[in-house]
Amino acid sequence: MSDDSLLQTESPQPEKSNEAFLRLLMKHEQQIRAYIRACLPRSADVDEVMQEVGLVAWRKFTTLDDQTLFPRWVCLIARFEVLKFRRKFARDRLVLDDATIELLAAEGAEEMPLREQQLKALDDCVAKLSADRRQLVLAAYSPDNTIRSLAAGLARSEGSVYQLLARIRQELQRCVEKKLAAPT
Repeated sequence: MSDDSLLQTESPQPEKSNEAFLRLLMKHEQQIRAYIRACLPRSADVDEVMQEVGLVAWRKFTTLDDQTLFPRWVCLIARFEVLKFRRKFARDRLVLDDATIELLAAEGAEEMPLREQQLKALDDCVAKLSADRRQLVLAAYSPDNTIRSLAAGLARSEGSVYQLLARIRQELQRCVEKKLAAPT
């Protein structure tokens, strides 16, 4: 199926509800964000583009005939939204050219199934952590926390918290690698 056929303009199907769209968007949100992040030089721009992608995809959702194609379809929308976003900042010296963005976008689309497996493996591995370690990891990557505040809450030095997080990350990496290497 060509990229053009994924972005049809009109073909309303009333049975496709807002709920179905939201379920698919939520299910694939991490993949879409990763895809967009791979195409933008600044991670701060991901939220803005993600919001536009969500709005465009919501408006065009009735044109999607096969919901199993949602990830590919929404990444195609994301590619166009990234290009549109980048055009706003075309004079910036740090902006990649369109050909490079197209290459990154195509590579990101090809890697989506692998990224999905990696995220599932990571979720499984995080779930296997002890409650204390799981809570620490989730708190450490929350935008509302700093290592300083975590260290103070744990009555530990910042250095010891960094070391503990490094050990947990290594443990998670080994677990993910083991899960991915296991035959399915």
